[in-house]
Amino acid sequence: MLKTLAKQLKEFTFTAIISPIWMIGEVICEMIIPVLMGRIVDIGIGTDEVPGDMGYIAKAGLIMVIVAAFGLLCGCMGGLTRSKASAGLSRNLRKAMHDNIQTFSFANIDKFSTSGLVTRLTTDVTNIQNSFMMLLSMAVRAPMSMVVAMIMSFYLSPRIASIYLIAVIFLATIMFFLMGTTTRYFKKVFERYDALNESVQENVSAIRVVKAYVREEYENEKFQKAAFNIYEMFVKAEKRLAKIGPIMMGTVYTCILLISWVGAHMIVSDQLTTGALMSLLAYCMNILMSLMMVSMVFVMITMSEASARRIAEVLNEKSSIVNPADPVMEVKDGSVVFDHVYFAYKEDAKEPVLKDINLDIRSGETIGIIGSTGSAKSSLVNLISRLYDVREGSVRVGGRDVREYDLEVLRNQVAVVLQKNELFSGTIYENLRWGNPNATDEECQRACELACAAEFIDKMPQGYNTYIEQGGSNVSGGQKQRLCIARALLKAPKILILDDSTSAVDTATDAKIRKAFAQEIPNTTKFIIAQRISSVENCDRIIVMEDGTVNDFGSHKELLERNPIYREVYESQTGANGDADFDEKN
Repeated sequence: MLKTLAKQLKEFTFTAIISPIWMIGEVICEMIIPVLMGRIVDIGIGTDEVPGDMGYIAKAGLIMVIVAAFGLLCGCMGGLTRSKASAGLSRNLRKAMHDNIQTFSFANIDKFSTSGLVTRLTTDVTNIQNSFMMLLSMAVRAPMSMVVAMIMSFYLSPRIASIYLIAVIFLATIMFFLMGTTTRYFKKVFERYDALNESVQENVSAIRVVKAYVREEYENEKFQKAAFNIYEMFVKAEKRLAKIGPIMMGTVYTCILLISWVGAHMIVSDQLTTGALMSLLAYCMNILMSLMMVSMVFVMITMSEASARRIAEVLNEKSSIVNPADPVMEVKDGSVVFDHVYFAYKEDAKEPVLKDINLDIRSGETIGIIGSTGSAKSSLVNLISRLYDVREGSVRVGGRDVREYDLEVLRNQVAVVLQKNELFSGTIYENLRWGNPNATDEECQRACELACAAEFIDKMPQGYNTYIEQGGSNVSGGQKQRLCIARALLKAPKILILDDSTSAVDTATDAKIRKAFAQEIPNTTKFIIAQRISSVENCDRIIVMEDGTVNDFGSHKELLERNPIYREVYESQTGANGDADFDEKN
């Protein structure tokens, strides 16, 4: 885990290494000043028997100013370098996670929830950044300050220094037990952040549905519950940590009283000078404050341990779909063959989603796919562009197993308009060029004409330069679908998959789009998933899916003659039988 995170320091490694060195310089300066102060009292001020030395006071004072100035410089440089290193680590962690997420297959993404990935990229990385910054300062500064102060104390008076030693052992024992009981609460806190982010994400993305169903109060309660769970865990953890403060201060004051009492007796018996006692008191505060800093470091490390593990999980996750050693770099044509294909979303699933699929589709054919909800229509086409891998059998595109192709080459030749259409923030032109970054304005406009999108774009005040809000919230569902179809057409693919992507357009527009496909891209193999018979009846052949199997495969005419499921739904949609539907049991 630590090795995984440490790799992300990269160009900030030197900065991270030099930061503790500056802290060491600051600690040394802090340790010198109490000794100089004691010398000024003992030598410079003097006593009734020994006269003071103003020259020594001036000399020691000048040295103190120089030491303090150098300590200030070390402190500033240490602060600058640790801030730069921690911010750099944070940046690199987010970039590394984002880059790795882009390589994930759908199976990998299914493993991590969207809200979980968001938490890892935001809250968890922030925790690591804060912990690393504290680690670079206090983890070096506090222990060294405590050790050096202890050595100086024993040098000045072993008897008084033993009081410090007992206090340090006592406080370390108390903190060890308190920190042990606190750790498990912090581990649970960051897991509950996922539930909080999920609540916010769902609420914001589906705000129209929330308002339409007047569910604001329900969503508020759901969010408050998630927020309260985090609050509850933090309170339990902080209650235990809060005990450290009073114990620490009680120990500090006890030490001061004991040192003052013992030191006063030693001064009276000429075993200790007044200046040495002043130095010892300064070292006492230094040692105990350093111990408190160490406890804070342990708190931060405890809090960030869970975050570090969650980040490492994402960084170490390997895509379940990878390029072969010697990939095929060209897709010959758009022919597709399913050869005894079995598929399940999870490796340990007992029942496969797709069972023994056998299909032979010629390049350039238009294939309709219909079936009830949950019949695995989308799962079938997801295998073509290798968004998932088959469990058994093979899927061949252009005569080659899809697992033999370079992923980028294969997916560039398979354009997919998914069931859930997504548009991104930017102009219409910018969204269209997701399909082809080098497409000219004329090519973009031509694709929109084929997708029947030009008719509403031309009516917009800014036309193709109209800005699309996040998620396409300022266009209708049908408009969004047509823009996504146009974007797919710009890829000039060998295979085009429309996954129920005309469900939000009227039947006349649907017919225009299908006619444009037949005329403009005749050599492209087209898969049209639909619930409407009218969307697929003119296809060359139609696949009837049922419970993850191919119930039948043939032309519209053939299916009407021999397939009762297809015939019953056709009659229901054309008025002959008003009760049938794909989702009803036959």
